[in-house]
Formats: sequence, C-alpha cells, structure tokens
Amino acid sequence: MPILAREIDLYPSDLLYREDLGQDDDSHWWTIYTLSRREKDLMRRLVHLEVPFYCPIIPQRRRSPGGRFRTSYMPLFPNYIFLHGSNEHRYEAMTTNCVARYERVRDGDQLTHDLRQIHGLIEAGVPLTQESKLVKDHYVRIRSGPFCGYEGYVMRREGQTRLVVWVDFMEQGASMVLEDCEVEPY
Repeated sequence: MPILAREIDLYPSDLLYREDLGQDDDSHWWTIYTLSRREKDLMRRLVHLEVPFYCPIIPQRRRSPGGRFRTSYMPLFPNYIFLHGSNEHRYEAMTTNCVARYERVRDGDQLTHDLRQIHGLIEAGVPLTQESKLVKDHYVRIRSGPFCGYEGYVMRREGQTRLVVWVDFMEQGASMVLEDCEVEPY
C-alpha cells in the first residue's frame, strides 16, 4: 500500500498530446528548478492556479525498517518541473515560494517529443531508472514489440540491454530493460 496516493503530475491531462502545442507564440516550455523536495508542493499550487505543467513521477518500492514494502511516488528528475505557458504563467509559478530558478527551453518541439516518450513509458508501467550520464553511441528506434516507435540510445549494463530515452535539454534521461524487441539504427 502506498504511503500517499499518486498525485497529479500532468495538468491538464492532455497537455503533452495537444496538436497546437508549441504553435502559440505566447506559450513556451520552461524548466522550473524547485527548492529541495518541493516538487509536489509546487504541482499542487500549479493545479490550483491552472498553470499547465508536467513532472514525471515514478513509483519506488522500498523496504521499511519493519520489513514491510512501501511504495512512494517520486519525481523521475528530482527538483525539475516542466511548465508550458506564458510569461504570466512562469511568474505565477515563481510567486509560490517553491522555485529556485527557471530557464526557457529553446527547442520546445524536441522537449515535447522527449516528454511524450517518457510519459508513455510511465503510463505503461515500465520500471524506469534515472540516468544522468550517457555515452551517445547507438541511437535506435524500436521496430517491433510493445514499445514500437520509441527512440533512444542503447546501452549495456550488468548483462542487460537497456534503452535510454534522453532529454537533451537537461542532459538526463530514463532507461528501461529491452526485451522481445527489434531495434534499427536511426
């Protein structure tokens, strides 16, 4: 049983899949860097303010000192929230006292693509591992299997082949074990 229920990590729920995303001159992607351990507080406040955002949240199972397993929902990228909106939305986020700094994303289309892939993996329930270092070697596209169409880098770790979905803007990503998939160079 989770300690706390999973909270809203994408507001509005169709944000990443809007066809007009990135076509409005007044709205941009912003990377918001929160104060330590304030991501969920900021997300609650942004929902209340009706400011569009995404913060990838993944379940983490840990054993308590008493031996019981507990599930917590933690940000995949600690201290980061991706806000999509105008300067006014960014200002509203800054007034919450949860934000340390922000940065406007230059290539919003690439960030949208990267976030869509990560969101799809989280929604599919794939166990993800946060990656902060990457040797950009073999960029591939999955050709068959349940994740057909996903793109990323292939890496080998501890006898496993993993696909790393990389967020170029942050130079961080998430990896998953590749099983029963065919990949092709991309």
